[in-house]
Amino acid sequence: MSSSTTPSPTAPAPAEGPEESSGLGVRLALIALALMWPTQLLSLSGLLGGNAQASVAQHFHTTQIGWFILVPGLVTTAITPFVVKLADFHGKRNVMIAITVLGLVGDIVAALSTSYGMLLFGRAIAGFYGPIAALAYASVRELFPPRQAGTASGLIGSGIAFVALGGPFLTGWLLDSFGFRGVLWALSAATGIGLLLLLTVIPETPQRTPRTKVNWLGGALLGGGAASLTYGIGKGGDWGWSDSGTLGFILGGLLAVLVYVVTDTRSAHPIFDLRMLSRRSVWTVTLAAALVTGTVYGTGIIGQLLVLFPKIPGVSDGLGMTATHFAVIGIPSSVLILVVGFGSGAALRKLDARVPLGLGALLAAAGFLLQRQWHYSDGQLMLLGVVSAFALGLIVSSWPVLLMQAVTPQEQAAANGLQSLFQGVVIAVVSQSVYVVLAQDSRIVQGTRFYLDAGYRNAMLLGAGLAVLGALAVLLIPRLRPAEPAAAGA
Repeated sequence: MSSSTTPSPTAPAPAEGPEESSGLGVRLALIALALMWPTQLLSLSGLLGGNAQASVAQHFHTTQIGWFILVPGLVTTAITPFVVKLADFHGKRNVMIAITVLGLVGDIVAALSTSYGMLLFGRAIAGFYGPIAALAYASVRELFPPRQAGTASGLIGSGIAFVALGGPFLTGWLLDSFGFRGVLWALSAATGIGLLLLLTVIPETPQRTPRTKVNWLGGALLGGGAASLTYGIGKGGDWGWSDSGTLGFILGGLLAVLVYVVTDTRSAHPIFDLRMLSRRSVWTVTLAAALVTGTVYGTGIIGQLLVLFPKIPGVSDGLGMTATHFAVIGIPSSVLILVVGFGSGAALRKLDARVPLGLGALLAAAGFLLQRQWHYSDGQLMLLGVVSAFALGLIVSSWPVLLMQAVTPQEQAAANGLQSLFQGVVIAVVSQSVYVVLAQDSRIVQGTRFYLDAGYRNAMLLGAGLAVLGALAVLLIPRLRPAEPAAAGA
């Protein structure tokens, strides 16, 4: 098989006249929206799942609610290397369709679950959907004209603003009217819509690489090692950090990743071309983006638990809000994410993308520190949420553009796959670290773990420290090429 296929109807080309330009603009807009849907469905899934976890914990009487969020991420981490490699061989659209079907099956199993174990099994299958964001961003360079690819990437990332604006109200209506099962069925429906868009709107991506042998062992070492590391951190709070099981999973995961690096660099058919990471532009962008996005996504559970867990003196210091009430007080923040995200996404054709990413990380740290002191009333949450919202809008619109500037078009899929893998590991580690910190100040009543105010405050302090670490990582990024020449491969 040749290294690329004929792009005939699948790769848009610049139009020559006003009529063609108008038609092309509509077509590209539809493609951008269709790529935004599966990408931001991951964000919506995190929001819906995060808000539902309090209800799930109390329904199944479990102290292990953290795995409701973690299990899909573990599966995503383990399979990402293989998904990216298969997309190189078979086309990104075809692979996106396949993993979306698996994700839909998992969502349905979870919605039908009659036990917590069955629920986690369904969530695990749904984790196969996770790598779709890496493939969607990588598809942009093949489906958009070079001058529009950078802007399209930023705007697709900024689509999280729609999730932030409408997601809380959707969650509130579903939870308050139908309970957590309503949330799970809504995820099933949303995944089904994403599948329909892939089948009807997204054209096939033209680039292919010749089919070769796949380094299955290397992929298993990378994905399995990352999952083992995350699992060990998650169990550390229960087993103890000096426990042999905890150390076995953590050290075993690190060793597996190290062996992967050694073997894959010597393999004739590597999973990822790790030589990319020898370039300062690539490893610094990958590191900074993973730290910053992993922190803001991984710490989102703090606010969700805080507002939705009940207020029980001496047992639980949650605010006891309904999901709908939570959505209402989040309106200003949601609007701001929309404005900042799309505004900065458009400005990134001229603006150095390091600036919004670094500024967003610093604002996120400030938001955590402020909310650590004031998080007890509607007014405090609304006012201080604006700081975090501004930060999130800057972050989600800037990191995809930085990654596009750092790599060539031929490296885009692999770069997105690596960044997605690193980001997934950081999100999982941060989330589990938050649960570990919260558990230090908690109470277990009738099989359900409730959290005290000291736990929430300490978790917010952890988030601030991680955000500052991400901002320092941004300083390591060298000045990169503007988005338009980078998109053109110049």
